[in-house]
Amino acid sequence: MLNEKSILITGGTGSFGKKFTETILKRYPNVKRLVVFSRDELKQFEMSQVFSHDKFPAIRYFLGDVRDASRLKRAFEGIDIVIHAAALKQVPAAEYNPDEFIKTNIGGAQNIIDAALSTSVKVVVALSTDKAAAPINLYGATKLVSDKLFIAANNIKGKRDIRFSVVRYGNVMGSRGSVIPFFMEKAKSGVLPITHKEMTRFNISLEDGVDMVLWAIENALGSEIFVPKIPSYKIETVAKAIAPYAILNDIGIRPGEKLHEEMITESDSYNTIDFEKYYAILPSGIDKEIYKNHFNAKEVPLGFKYNSGENKEWVSIDELRELIRRHVDPNFKPIL
Repeated sequence: MLNEKSILITGGTGSFGKKFTETILKRYPNVKRLVVFSRDELKQFEMSQVFSHDKFPAIRYFLGDVRDASRLKRAFEGIDIVIHAAALKQVPAAEYNPDEFIKTNIGGAQNIIDAALSTSVKVVVALSTDKAAAPINLYGATKLVSDKLFIAANNIKGKRDIRFSVVRYGNVMGSRGSVIPFFMEKAKSGVLPITHKEMTRFNISLEDGVDMVLWAIENALGSEIFVPKIPSYKIETVAKAIAPYAILNDIGIRPGEKLHEEMITESDSYNTIDFEKYYAILPSGIDKEIYKNHFNAKEVPLGFKYNSGENKEWVSIDELRELIRRHVDPNFKPIL
């Protein structure tokens, strides 16, 4: 699928970018070019110590910011596939610095679209977040706008052979800034800060996130927001899995946080189809039959919604410990 293709990933030095790079280089030895696009030269240097050009001749490191439209256009020259993973993501920082998030998450998305339409790019897959569904914080709102921009880009492509799609999923296990590594560090003190014992989140591994993006590259028609069928966990379950005897300090829900995250709202149900491991939210007015036939899908019932609190699949304490060993730290042991 990707052999002899040129691929670029924005935000390529992040947790997802590094796992995506590792996966591509392992699975597709004949990839023509893999460009890691990001704005941090130190992270690029550190990443190049692991994925060097000498060892992996296809890899390139390209400094740039998604806010810089001309730099993106230069980077996209000769690229077939773009994965857009660059974003500002911290919810509290977004509430305090809204303009910065708007410039990167919204302006950057439009720059990606414009650069792709101006070059020979064939496929664009943008990463979204569960916080983009019925957002209550600015980060989620910027990602919802970003999603809308990428889906609407299919309306202005004209005769160009290009398709834009979005992949939306929940908390990535072990990613930088996520709750599991945070709790693993805090557990050493014997006290874990809990926002709310009933708080729930979706859970997906980096590997599954990468596999979903690769699936979208190969299978998407364009205009879809893909949502995976993944399990939920309670924040309290995470705490007990990591440090079962730690004191849980209830600090309250932070500004901009939800008790339960959503990925498909009740209003989305009118345009959502269900197939295999995924759902796909389609834009209003599109011919759903084309997508239903392509994916061998069915429409979800009217009023359907998909949130972490009402999920049918849950991760237990023992399962969570095994997942931590598999995806975060193979030497993990609960702190007793």
